[in-house]
Amino acid sequence: MGYGADAQEVVATVMRYAAEGALVVKGNHDEAVEQRAARYLNDAARDAIDWARETLTREAKDFLARLSPCVRDGEVCLVHASAAGPERWEYVDSASSALRSMQAAAVTYTFSGHVHDQVLFAQVSADKATRYRPIPGSAVPVAGHRKWLGLVGSVGQPRDGNPAAAYAVFDAARARLTYYRVPYDHLAAAKKIRAAGLPESLAFRVERGI
Repeated sequence: MGYGADAQEVVATVMRYAAEGALVVKGNHDEAVEQRAARYLNDAARDAIDWARETLTREAKDFLARLSPCVRDGEVCLVHASAAGPERWEYVDSASSALRSMQAAAVTYTFSGHVHDQVLFAQVSADKATRYRPIPGSAVPVAGHRKWLGLVGSVGQPRDGNPAAAYAVFDAARARLTYYRVPYDHLAAAKKIRAAGLPESLAFRVERGI
């Protein structure tokens, strides 16, 4: 939500999953719907948020306002950005920033988004983390003897040159994490962005996956 032309539909879908028991975290664009002066947004994102604010229902806005940027469930921490400062919306874009987030989360498994990329980090010592590039569809063993941080990617606007939707599935019982890419009609999504009068750069990014 916040870059495309289906803000209401996206939030309604998430609300349905939440009603069924899914855990949901607040992202920086969700916060920006409430706070008009979000300085961390670029002009295109700000225009999209302004448009979303006008198209979202009151129920959808209230749902977003109630969300937390960080949710813990046993040995799992879900956080949009970094657990080291969930509301600062910092990027986990290096082994050192991943290590800070894992240490702050203080659980075995941390899962984040925000950077729109798919990466897996493992803490290999008290002061060191290693970065891995997962292969889509290939399960990765994530044994509980060390800490892990998975950047799960973005369904709506991947930024690795591949426009296919990105997500990950964690099998806690088997300690396996599998990353996925799913092609969809991203050209139709870009067309809807243009039809809504949103910035051209947003349509271009969806088309190119950048």
